[in-house]
Amino acid sequence: MEEKTGAIYNAKELGTGKVLILGLQHMFAMFGATVLVPILTGLSVSATLLFAGLATLFMHFVTGRKVPVFLGSSFAFLGGYFSVKAMAVEAGYTESEGLVYACVGIACAGLLYLILALICKAIGAHKVMKFFPPVVTGPIIIAIGLNLAPSALNNCSSNWPIALVAIVVVIIANIWGKGMIKIIPILLGVLASYIAAALTGGVDFSGVAAAPWIGLPVQGASTVFFLMRGADSGLLLSAIITIVPIAFATMMEHVGDISAISGTVGKDFIDDPGLHRTLIGDGIGTTIAALFGAPANTTYGENTGVLALTKVYDPFVIELAAVYAIVLSFCPKFAALITAMPAATIGGVSIILYGMISAIGIRNMVENNVNFQESRNIIVAAVIIGLALGINFSGLLGADITAAGNNATGAIAFYIGKVRISLSGLAVASIVGIVLNAILPGRDDSFAERPNDKLSGSLGRY
Repeated sequence: MEEKTGAIYNAKELGTGKVLILGLQHMFAMFGATVLVPILTGLSVSATLLFAGLATLFMHFVTGRKVPVFLGSSFAFLGGYFSVKAMAVEAGYTESEGLVYACVGIACAGLLYLILALICKAIGAHKVMKFFPPVVTGPIIIAIGLNLAPSALNNCSSNWPIALVAIVVVIIANIWGKGMIKIIPILLGVLASYIAAALTGGVDFSGVAAAPWIGLPVQGASTVFFLMRGADSGLLLSAIITIVPIAFATMMEHVGDISAISGTVGKDFIDDPGLHRTLIGDGIGTTIAALFGAPANTTYGENTGVLALTKVYDPFVIELAAVYAIVLSFCPKFAALITAMPAATIGGVSIILYGMISAIGIRNMVENNVNFQESRNIIVAAVIIGLALGINFSGLLGADITAAGNNATGAIAFYIGKVRISLSGLAVASIVGIVLNAILPGRDDSFAERPNDKLSGSLGRY
């Protein structure tokens, strides 16, 4: 892979002032989507910023500071958070307690990255990827977005004019924006809608006024270690089984994003420092973040866009953005300002974000030439989507279609001894889809021979 002409690999050439500004630009590029995940789930904004920064620095350490990548919050696991919160409420716990159990599932999903990294190092990435082709991961990604869509509409219904401001600004910035405007449409949509709500008296700033300027970003009751006092083994196992299968899709997305960064920079990072190293950085970063009550991390397409825009590829600039995020995490007043965001603003950007998740699943299959003239491919995709949506929205399996948001979802429940296990629709669909694709005749293994070509989809933040 040829290096890009005119690119800057050493930020010292730019001078201190420009480097500081470039780092700030990278932080703002990731900011809108990264903080939206804790807002949607109820996780801590401060902890999210802290561990996004720490995970990014750890990724750079593991890869020998060769890959200019930022790790921000992953949207792929949103459905898992909502499902586990619903299971917790059904079991008599609060949603906040349910989030802690969900974080256990996220931590285990991060460890799955390490297993894949070990296998990739031992036998090669191509042999592993043939079990996770686009005909499997594409429908899973589509189902993730469709499962989340109702919650976006419910949030919009609280104030449609404010929600429409967010939608319109995101569309205008994304379609007609130039330069940096085109790279941060979500952030701009959130800001415009938030300001509109504030000017019309739709925001309660009392929490912002009461919050201190400096404070710790992590609270003990929000960490996984809080469960050491006595965890519900059934809910714990259900959370793990519900969330871990989602990692099969996000790991393939990781490959795509690293490929996209390689193409942007002009260096083959899958070969050097190696896919196993980037997987380790992403996986351990996610596990540690989850243990302390922060969302799963993933590579961020927004920052890849900034790389393409500036042609400054020195990882130091990304590391500087990570430091900015860490510093900002120690300001509770700032976190309170984010938490005060109106539900309609969240709903407006979420309509586009959740729709993009499904659209990315479709693009994944189209760009990888999935042949739907083959009956076996239709069957695999149909079973995955049918199970994921059917179980999630089935009233007979526990879904409450009258509930606000996406807090009551269906699940298949069974007992192992006295332990009650609940499997979400997405978990069942992922497991069945992977097995079905593996055993049906006519499997197309050509994807495993060209995993770098067209995998970039940036599901991580959309």
